[in-house]
Amino acid sequence: MDPRDTAPDSWEQEDDVEATIDGQLDSALLSLNVNAKPFVPNVNAAEFVPTFTGNAHSEMQQNAWLMWTVCGRAAPVENGDSELTTEEPWDQIEAEPNEKEPGGGPRGDREPSMAATTEETAPEMMEEEEETPAPKVPATQPDAPKKEHINVVFIGHVDAGKSTIGGQIMYLTGMVDKRTLEKYEREAKEKNRETWYLSWALDTNQEERDKGKTVEVGRAYFETDKKHFTILDAPGHKSFVPNMIGGASQADLAVLVISARKGEFETGFEKGGQTREHAMLAKTAGVKHLIVLVNKMDDPTVNWSLERYEECKEKLVPFLKKVGFNPKKDIYFMPCSGLTGANLKEPTDIWFIHVWLPFISHLDSLPNFKRSSDGPVRLPIVDKYKDMGTVILGKLESGCIFKAQQLVMMPNRHVVELLSLLSDDVETDDAQPGENLKLRLKGIEEEEILPGFILCNAENLCHSGRTFDAQIVIIEHKSIICPGYNAVLHIHTCIEEVQITALICLVDKKTGDKSKTRPRFVKQDQVCIARLRTAGTICLETFKDFPQMGRFTLRDEGKTIAIGKVLKLVAERD
Repeated sequence: MDPRDTAPDSWEQEDDVEATIDGQLDSALLSLNVNAKPFVPNVNAAEFVPTFTGNAHSEMQQNAWLMWTVCGRAAPVENGDSELTTEEPWDQIEAEPNEKEPGGGPRGDREPSMAATTEETAPEMMEEEEETPAPKVPATQPDAPKKEHINVVFIGHVDAGKSTIGGQIMYLTGMVDKRTLEKYEREAKEKNRETWYLSWALDTNQEERDKGKTVEVGRAYFETDKKHFTILDAPGHKSFVPNMIGGASQADLAVLVISARKGEFETGFEKGGQTREHAMLAKTAGVKHLIVLVNKMDDPTVNWSLERYEECKEKLVPFLKKVGFNPKKDIYFMPCSGLTGANLKEPTDIWFIHVWLPFISHLDSLPNFKRSSDGPVRLPIVDKYKDMGTVILGKLESGCIFKAQQLVMMPNRHVVELLSLLSDDVETDDAQPGENLKLRLKGIEEEEILPGFILCNAENLCHSGRTFDAQIVIIEHKSIICPGYNAVLHIHTCIEEVQITALICLVDKKTGDKSKTRPRFVKQDQVCIARLRTAGTICLETFKDFPQMGRFTLRDEGKTIAIGKVLKLVAERD
C-alpha cells in the first residue's frame, strides 16, 4: 500500500512517515522517469556525440551543473560522480539532446534543455535577422528638439511615376521593409503588373492597385538627418484634379514628376495634359518651391540621354516662368529613375554625378520655411471619419495647439475639445505650424463636419460668409464670361459652388491700372475684379491678411477656368 494513502496513528509518527516518503521519492527521482515528456528532436542542435567518446558524460554533467547554478539551483550529483572537468568553456560544450538531467520531473527535464537549445540556435537566428532586416522606425529622443516638418506634394501627368518614386523613397529611408515590398512584388506579378509594386506602398486602395491610378491623395512620411517630411501623393488623372488641389493646398513644396520617355512627356505637356495644369494649380495653392524630377531616364528610349533631358527642360522652363515661378530661385531640375532608385538617395555614376545632389539630400539641404507660430490657430479640415469618436485630418497653417485645448469649429461655431493629437501617426501633446495632424475631438459629431471647415481659437475666429470681391485671371475659357456665370470654387480645402454676380472692373496686366467703366464680359487671358457669391457659407480670409485662405481656383466642366485672390469680404445684408 502506498504510504501516502495511510494516516498516522499519532502526530508523533507523522515525521517518520514524511521521512519514509522523502526517501522513496529520492530513489524514484534517480531512476528512469516513465512520465517524462517524449523527446522532440531539435533540428538546429549540434552533432550528436556518444557517451563512449571519453569525457562526454562528465561534460554533459558540467553543462547541466552550470545551467542549474545560473538558475539558482544546487548542482545535481549522480552515482557519487562529483568531479567536473573544466577543459572547455561551459557555453561551448555540446549537451546531448536525448540525455535526461537528474531530477526526473517536468521542470528538471525542460529548463536545461531549453537553455541549451537557445545557446545552439542563437547564431542561426542572428543570421536570419541579418538577411531580412526589420523596418527602421525613426527614433525620437524625448528631450530632442522637433525636426522641421515639411509637406511635399508629388504632382504631374498620369503614369509619370509619382507613386513609384514615393514608394522607392519610403523603401530607401527604411519606412517600408524589404519583406513587404517582396510581397507587393509577388502580388503585382500575379496581376501582370510587375513594375507597379513600388507604388502599392502609397496606393493602398484595392481599386487604385487594380487600375494603377491614384484616386485619393496618398499619405506617408520619412525622416532625414535634419527634417521630417510628409509625402502627399496627388492623383495625376484629370478626373481627380479636385483631390489633387486638396493635396496641393497642404504642401510647402511641390515635386513635379515628368516622364522622359518618348511620347509620354509630350502627352503630359501639350494642351490638356496634367503637367501644365498641376504646375499652375500648385502655384495657385501657394507652393513657392518646385523640384522637377525628370523620371524614367533609364528607359530604353532615353538611356540617360543628356539631349533628351535638356529638351524636356527647355520646353518646361518658359511655361513655369509664365505660371509665376522664378527659374533661378524657385525651380530645381533633376534626372532620376523611380523604378531603380537612381539619383534618389545615392548619386549615380552617370554624366550628372558632379552636378546635382541626390533628391533626398537636396530636400535635406533646403532652407527652413517661415512659420507663424504666434499667429491665430487656423487648421483647414481635409477629411473626417469616426474612430472611437470624431477624428479629423488637416495641416496646421498657423498657431500652436495642444492636448485638452478648447477650440471653435467654423463656420458652425461648435466648441470642441482636443482629446488627442497625432502627427504622422505619432501621438504628441502639442503641434507646431506646418504639421500634418490627425485630431480626435470631443463635443461634435462626425456628421456635423465638412471638409473645408476651419478649426480656430475662440479669441481670434476666422471670417465666414458667402459674398466677396476678388481679383481673377481667366486662364482658359472658349467663350466669354458674364455676370451670372456659375463655376466650382476651390479655396484651401473647401469646395463650393459659386456664381459671378457682378464684374466690377478690368485690370491691366502690365501696369495694374483699373478700368473706370464696368465691363460687360471678360474673356481668356484677361484680369478682372468681380463679386462672387457662394451657394453656402464658407470660411475665408483676404489674401493680404492670410494668403493660405485667400487664394482660390475656379473650375468648370473638368477644366481650370481661372485663378484668383480674395480682396474684400462683403457683409451679408439682413
